[in-house]
Amino acid sequence: MDAARDALSALRRSLAKLAPSGAAHTGLFGLGAPLVDEALGGGLARGGIHELFAGEVGDGAAAAGFAVALALRNAGPGGRILWVRHEMAGLEMGSLFAPGLGQLGADPDSFILVAVRDVEAALRAADEAMRCAALSAVILEAWGERRVLGLTASRRLSLAAEKSGVTGLFIRAAADPSPSAALTRWSVKAAASTPLAAGAPGSPVFDLELLRHRAGISGGQWRVEWNRDQRIFRDVPALSGALAPLPDHRPPEAGRTPLRRAG
Repeated sequence: MDAARDALSALRRSLAKLAPSGAAHTGLFGLGAPLVDEALGGGLARGGIHELFAGEVGDGAAAAGFAVALALRNAGPGGRILWVRHEMAGLEMGSLFAPGLGQLGADPDSFILVAVRDVEAALRAADEAMRCAALSAVILEAWGERRVLGLTASRRLSLAAEKSGVTGLFIRAAADPSPSAALTRWSVKAAASTPLAAGAPGSPVFDLELLRHRAGISGGQWRVEWNRDQRIFRDVPALSGALAPLPDHRPPEAGRTPLRRAG
């Protein structure tokens, strides 16, 4: 308990030293992908909470990458982002890697990382951070089903966000959606990227599903690609056309049915 108090006190001192970021804390921020932004009525609201659920347990890294991209879209030049990470998330998904943030187009020096052992401590840290208008966004990352992350806690954090204008991006992995005060709720899955020259990995691609929008906007599904240089998403067209059949001379793999020819 003393260690938790010391960590919280250190966080308060760090936040007190921050100068205003200069980022706009009102209105909407778009993803840049026209299909998504049009469906959302222009984008996502600043000064509120948005929940990002990993579609499957293995999609935790994809949800985290999507959160970073949204934080960059929201932040603007000079924006500071505080990341509160539940220790279990690190054990299950690995440590944060500064060059990895760089690969997403982020400046690692613009992030403040707070690592905590339990979700209760994570909520206290997030509550302090959401009240600091010098931040542009707070990422809260939690692992597993946690009742303390329910409606009461999210309402408190939502009120703090409304007063400060700070945007909250809450990553949930190995958890099912439950009632909360979030403005939007998303399911995020990793999708295959288009390889670059010589087979180098392509830009990150995400399969998104809007599970809930408090303004009553109906849900939708999209595939988007993140451009780290322009810090913008683009729509990825859905795969169309018939699958190519196996050549006649090539026997199917054991236990598998060959694809039928179209038409």
